[in-house]
Amino acid sequence: MMKKHVLSVLVENRAGTLSRVAGLFSRRGFNIDSLTVGETENPALSRMTIVAAGDDTVLEQIIKQLDKLVDVIAIRGLHDSSYIRREIMLVKISAGEKTRPAIVEVAAIFRSRVIDISPTTITIEATGSPEKIEGLIQLLRPYGILEMARTGSVALERGTNVLTVDSGQQ
Repeated sequence: MMKKHVLSVLVENRAGTLSRVAGLFSRRGFNIDSLTVGETENPALSRMTIVAAGDDTVLEQIIKQLDKLVDVIAIRGLHDSSYIRREIMLVKISAGEKTRPAIVEVAAIFRSRVIDISPTTITIEATGSPEKIEGLIQLLRPYGILEMARTGSVALERGTNVLTVDSGQQ
């Protein structure tokens, strides 16, 4: 059964690391649904949050292949309710005088912020789970989405579990 898997990967923060990880996916024919990378609390390390679709065998292969890369310090597959996952989206919507109040109301329902208004557009910033972002998009689509940018997922495990240099693959 195909499902989306979320991996949290600590890597060395140096030139070429992202290219090597992306190249591994490309060479093996694995598709990346989302890839987000940023520096961690330790400037020598970056955290990658990778979302990829596949069955459990595909996930196992991805983890094994990533673990072979020199730049990869630790990998953890995040499972169902054991993690918090968020995205950020900026979306520009066509908005005249008549539709503007309804668009602002939709944004408020989703706890999003209006960050720019022009005579013919509204730009909204939204943060939340991928499902929340998708729900907002569906409600805004009838007004006319002119432009959209999404960050991809970032995720951390809930509770006291921490992915560190010493924690390795799990």
